[in-house]
Amino acid sequence: MTILVTGATGTVGRQVVEQLVKRGADVRALVRDPSKAEFQAGVSVEQGDFLDVDSLRNAMCGVSTLFLLNAVVPDEFTQALIALNVARSAGIERIVYLSVIHADVYVNVPHFAGKFGVERMIEQMGFKATILRPAYFIQNDLMVNDVITGYGAYPMPIGSKGLAMIDVRDIAELAALELLRREQATEPLALDRINLVGPEILTGTDIAAIWSDVLARTIQYGGDNTEGFEHNLKQFMPAWMAYDMRLMGERFITDGMLPEGGDVERLTAQLGRPLRSYRAFASETAALA
Repeated sequence: MTILVTGATGTVGRQVVEQLVKRGADVRALVRDPSKAEFQAGVSVEQGDFLDVDSLRNAMCGVSTLFLLNAVVPDEFTQALIALNVARSAGIERIVYLSVIHADVYVNVPHFAGKFGVERMIEQMGFKATILRPAYFIQNDLMVNDVITGYGAYPMPIGSKGLAMIDVRDIAELAALELLRREQATEPLALDRINLVGPEILTGTDIAAIWSDVLARTIQYGGDNTEGFEHNLKQFMPAWMAYDMRLMGERFITDGMLPEGGDVERLTAQLGRPLRSYRAFASETAALA
C-alpha cells in the first residue's frame, strides 16, 4: 500500500512526505528534478511531470492513495485533469487534493477558479477524495520579510475583513493524517471537504501590530493599494502571476478569507494540539534574522 505525493519537493509537499514517513507510511515522491529529492530513508523517488503522461503512469503504478498538489501555473487545470485521468486508469480510488478555501467564491481569480474546476472533476469522476481547502499560508510572508524589517511596513494588501492564515506545517500534518485515514480505511471513504484555517482572523493592521511587538519597533500596514502590489510583484514574477495575485488581494479586501463555524475546533481535534499562530511564526522568523 503506497502513497504517492506529488509536488514533493515544494513547501507543502516535502513536509507531507516527512509527516508520512514519521508515521511509518510507504511513500513514493514524484519530482521533476531528482537532485532536489533529499528525503528520509525509505522514500522512493519517481522522476516525472504532470504533462509527461508516461512518467505519471510509471509513478502511479501500484499506488493506493494519491496526494495531488498542483503548483500555480498557467495550465494548472490541465495538469490536474491529466493526473486524475491517469490515476483512474491506474485504479487509484483514494485521493487527497490540496485546493484553496473559497475556491467557489473567488471565481474571478485564475488559480482559485482552476482549483474549483479540479474539485468539480474529482466529484464528477466519482473519486473517493478529501478536498483540503487551505487559507492563506502564513509562510507566504517570508517573501516580504525584508520589506517588513527594512522599511518598517507590512506590504501585503489583505484589508480589514480578515484572513484565517494557517501555518504550512499544520497544513502538511493535517494532509498526512487525512492521507493515512483514507489509506487505512477498509473501504474507500466518502467525498469530504475540509477548510484548513489558522486559530485567529487577522487584518493587515493586526499583522503590523504583531510585527511591531515582535521587533520592538513600529511596523505600519502598507494599505490596500493592489495596483502598486501588482507592480512590485512584476519585478520578480511573471506578469500573469502578479495580476493573479492582485486579483486575490482585491478579494481579500472585499470578502476576507474566513473560516466556517467549527473549522478551528475540528482541526485542533485532528491535530491533538492547538493550531500554530501568526505571532509564533513572526517570533521564529525574527529569531533567525
